[in-house]
Amino acid sequence: MSRQNDTTPGQMALEDLGQPLAETSFVVLDIETTGGRAGTNGITEIAAVKVRGGEEIGMFSTLVNPDQPIPPLVTLLTGITDAMVVEAPRIDAVLPSLLEFLGDSVVVAHNAPFDIGHLRAECGRLDYTWPSPVVVDTLTLARKLVPRSEIPNHKLATLARFFGTDPQPTHRALADTRATVEVFHALLERIGAFGVDTLEELRGFGSAPTATQRRKRVLADDVPTAPGVYVFEDGQGKALYVGKSGNMRKRVRSYFTSAERRGRIREMLNLAERVTPIVCGTPLEAEVRELRLIAERDPSYNRRSRRPERASWIRFTSEPFPRLSIVRGLTGPGPHMGPFSSRSEAERALEALHHAFPLRQCTQRITPGRSSRSCVLAQLDRCGAPCEQRVSVEEYARHVDSAREAMTSRAGHVVTVLGDRIEVLAEQLRYEEAAAHRDRLAAFLRGATRAQRLSALASCPEIVAARPAEPDLPPETRRYEVCVVRHGRLAGTVTTPPGEDPWPHLRATVATAETVPEPDRPTPAPAAMPGEMECVLRWLERPDVTLVRVEGTWVSPVDAAQRYVDLTQLTDWHRGSSSAER
Repeated sequence: MSRQNDTTPGQMALEDLGQPLAETSFVVLDIETTGGRAGTNGITEIAAVKVRGGEEIGMFSTLVNPDQPIPPLVTLLTGITDAMVVEAPRIDAVLPSLLEFLGDSVVVAHNAPFDIGHLRAECGRLDYTWPSPVVVDTLTLARKLVPRSEIPNHKLATLARFFGTDPQPTHRALADTRATVEVFHALLERIGAFGVDTLEELRGFGSAPTATQRRKRVLADDVPTAPGVYVFEDGQGKALYVGKSGNMRKRVRSYFTSAERRGRIREMLNLAERVTPIVCGTPLEAEVRELRLIAERDPSYNRRSRRPERASWIRFTSEPFPRLSIVRGLTGPGPHMGPFSSRSEAERALEALHHAFPLRQCTQRITPGRSSRSCVLAQLDRCGAPCEQRVSVEEYARHVDSAREAMTSRAGHVVTVLGDRIEVLAEQLRYEEAAAHRDRLAAFLRGATRAQRLSALASCPEIVAARPAEPDLPPETRRYEVCVVRHGRLAGTVTTPPGEDPWPHLRATVATAETVPEPDRPTPAPAAMPGEMECVLRWLERPDVTLVRVEGTWVSPVDAAQRYVDLTQLTDWHRGSSSAER
């Protein structure tokens, strides 16, 4: 019988809380340097010991040539001399091995900011990626667990004497590391008395669960250990918070531990009276259902995706001389470009289109055959001045068609026009203006890319795809995630049983999938929310996904906006545009 089944109501099973400390790999490390300042003083010695479950499972130790003299006072303290490090490897040769040794382990150090600061600085200087591991500082931990009534200070040597470690620290990296290991284990014994058994609780120690968190742990008792979506609700059934997880029980229980320190979530728990779990067949279904529930129930404690219908889009108005307009949601006929992350982002994209095409920007109604006063944009040749009848309805329509084409399929003209302008401004040292045009172009490309990708997916009546749920397992024990997508909407999904032929399950999923009618308007997201379609796109574009059937044509335009997105990072626009054209 599992430990989970042995728990009583309200009691938390260890595996539900998080990563057990006994199963966590820790790398305890220490460095010696030529001085105290990261980035300017060199490292002279590094030692690291990997432990798990109280046992040492690996060791790394080396002297390092700091490429600078070691000050006499440092030699007096550590015993490391220039002669000792002259034949030692330099830090650029040591770092790759150290980073490999760290892996995904939790890093432990005494006064960790010093050691981590030096290592991070060296990674930055040598263009290595610092892995940003979880870090536990034994100095901080000791200050919380060992009061001054027991020891005079929290130096490593003082703690080592107090706990009777062997060896004692000597200001040499390996000896200090082994002493830190013993101190760390002694601190873990003390922290165990506070009921801290997992890495998440260790990281949150010092911010204990509130009385409400402890009292409401029972809300998670009936949540299954399955992938899906969970909804925190108040006494009247109003949704407070919606989340998703591959293991709902584990995730929901974490809200009632000291690891949960977000103020708004603790406030939400004060109001929560129950948790409703919704089991999902695949992680993609959980991701999509979360978005749908957030949009449908508008939970007050979710920060993202609460009102997708209010996202900003750009479209043309319906009148003889159309103008570009920023609208909330997908409204009106014709193609829409977006959605944009904010209205200001949409305004920058709108400015990019106005710079590339002589479209009117005024809001007055213009009647063909009737003249009215023009604005300054007409005098600057930024508008064809249909208000003064300088351009016919047919001639203006050609500009509209070109702009609409840039929004839906061919972004090259906008890239060329704004790219040339950026180049001219840069040559004139007008960098702020050049940056403003760059930002407008980047906003246009982001909005056009999203619209074009969504439109391509929405144009397909049906896509059936599958991927192995556990690619590393042999085929005879493998499960498969099967998804049916209709006009961009996730219509059906299932994970097949281990080792079974996936085809019967695939056919059954297709037969029972949601019916999605042919959209009655050609907007980028006619049958589903844009956020849902982007989740589906990310899943479909995974390298291990197999397209079983595609009904329709799923393609992107040759001159699509996505082709040019990287150009917004270039300073040589002439070269960038030329390479894109090739």
